[in-house]
Amino acid sequence: MDNALCRMTGAEFPLFAFSHCRDVVAAVSRAGGFGVLGCSSYGSHQLEEELAWIDAHVHGKPYGVDILFPQVQQASAGMTMDDFAAAIPAEHIDFVVRLCAEHGVTIARDEVVRDRLPPTAPDEAERLLEIALRYPIKLIANALGVAPRLMIERGKAAGVPVAALVGTREHAIKQVKAGVDIIVAQGTEAAGHCGEISTLVLVPEVIRAIRPYGDIPVMAAGGIVTGEQMAGSMAMGAQGVWTGTVWLATTEAETSPIIREKMIEARSSDTVRSKARSGKPCRQLKSDWNKAWDSPDSPGALPFPLMPLICVPALNKTFRAAEAGSQSAKDLATYESGQGVGLIEAVRSANAVVQDFKQEFADAFEQFTGMVMAE
Repeated sequence: MDNALCRMTGAEFPLFAFSHCRDVVAAVSRAGGFGVLGCSSYGSHQLEEELAWIDAHVHGKPYGVDILFPQVQQASAGMTMDDFAAAIPAEHIDFVVRLCAEHGVTIARDEVVRDRLPPTAPDEAERLLEIALRYPIKLIANALGVAPRLMIERGKAAGVPVAALVGTREHAIKQVKAGVDIIVAQGTEAAGHCGEISTLVLVPEVIRAIRPYGDIPVMAAGGIVTGEQMAGSMAMGAQGVWTGTVWLATTEAETSPIIREKMIEARSSDTVRSKARSGKPCRQLKSDWNKAWDSPDSPGALPFPLMPLICVPALNKTFRAAEAGSQSAKDLATYESGQGVGLIEAVRSANAVVQDFKQEFADAFEQFTGMVMAE
């Protein structure tokens, strides 16, 4: 396929796959899509190993990275892990211990807080960016707030386009004024952090809003798990799609088998926007975890990035207990998931998903072209 987005990134088929799993990233790129590694799962000591592995397994195909530089985190520059841990109230630790125990999951108080620096802390995010630029990446993306000047300047100096995810037209205008090269218009249907505007409305609204600022490619994101949806998005003016949920149900994904099972069982109404995982509105599978945190009896979600520090250890233990056969633990388990989960009917390989996208896109395009020609 030939458009500005493809020429800018080297993508053959503009299906961008966000994943925390290197196997998914490499498989998608090899299959003709474009894998993007979510770096928030890794510390700087791990990212080098992950990117070296990807680089050795993509067979020269393009890939990129997603690094979180949330603006609200600038105040935490220089904070140590002990500083972050000290900021977590005892009542929140007690709540985690009690909630897990109610579901047959044992976690000690001293196990509740994650023992590594949040990768979203400014100092750590800068280290991740520095490492990423040592590799032949073809895209850097930022998902929370306006991409920082540091990212944009280093990206331009290295000849790597910078993308940013937005949830409103106002966000998109701020991003392009800051110098971002690619906009990802992400609707409320998306997994993870998202706004309240649907993809169907947001994509054309963003395209119109940034048109006066130049020919800036826009990707559509939010609930997109099929080639037909991709074709529809591009008919609206998007030059590609940014996807996430569909890769969580692949054989290569980092997700627990329990989460894949829950995803196959889920319908589009089985997700919820809640602060129960990150401290920001984040779409995830409905479970007893978010029900408990969103109830009046909870101490309330901590602000980002403190909430993930107490979620990750507890949910990892929950996954293991569920895999051992505990139904109560399975009821507690949750993971980021978009509303497109209702269209996922089986666990497939990442390569199979890419091939299905291509075929479904081609079929939809042929059907549309046939209708136009018939008239």
